[in-house]
Amino acid sequence: MTVEYHGISKSYDGRLALSVPELRIEAGTVFGLVGGNGAGKTTFLRLMLDLLQADSGSIVIDGMDIHTEPGWRAQTGSFLDESFLIDFLTADELFRFNARLYNVPEESYFSRLQPFQSFYPDELFGETRKLIREMSKGNGKKIGLIAAMFCEPRLVVLDEPFAMLDPRSQIRLKQLIIDLNRRLGTTFIISSHDLHHVSEISSRIAILEHGQIVRDLQTTAETLTVLRAYFESDHLTEIRRDP
Repeated sequence: MTVEYHGISKSYDGRLALSVPELRIEAGTVFGLVGGNGAGKTTFLRLMLDLLQADSGSIVIDGMDIHTEPGWRAQTGSFLDESFLIDFLTADELFRFNARLYNVPEESYFSRLQPFQSFYPDELFGETRKLIREMSKGNGKKIGLIAAMFCEPRLVVLDEPFAMLDPRSQIRLKQLIIDLNRRLGTTFIISSHDLHHVSEISSRIAILEHGQIVRDLQTTAETLTVLRAYFESDHLTEIRRDP
């Protein structure tokens, strides 16, 4: 799915939180969004998911204005934080709930879930007993990430997906994202503080600084070095877009 920002701005108490004059993310892109605390990353994602109202501008997903044409919702999976979980359910109950929302055929339900079993090995899918509220923060996050992806939406939006995960789970998550993108052409938009992980999986990376995109990079073998150099510097990089 293609995502477009047109003249988007958002302020809180008179302070600019985000300003994106024009941005187009092509279908099939794994788009990484990096920046410091308070840079505007979460605002960027919440505006896209219609969880916040922009002060001006519009966001269009696959030709649909997010405010007036809700068809994009049925093709979008997301996990931003634990508020996206229904914590009095078990993992199986949450998965079943999402499968009904996304009209996943019963005959393909377990085949879609199975690739995610090694990401959450604590309980067998189909036999989960633990309530999400009884899980550790990391395991609860894993359930939220699985719920966002296993229904095979055309667009997946994730905020800090690698935080609170152990190294083995981080590696597995990267592979799950890559596999879904390559197999189905799923568009991913991923905010992360982890420069290494986001460089490995993204085909394009944008740096947000004070609510503005200051670099927009096609990922190459040098991208991680470029990102590290940027964040090690003490000055605000001139706003620019690299070819």
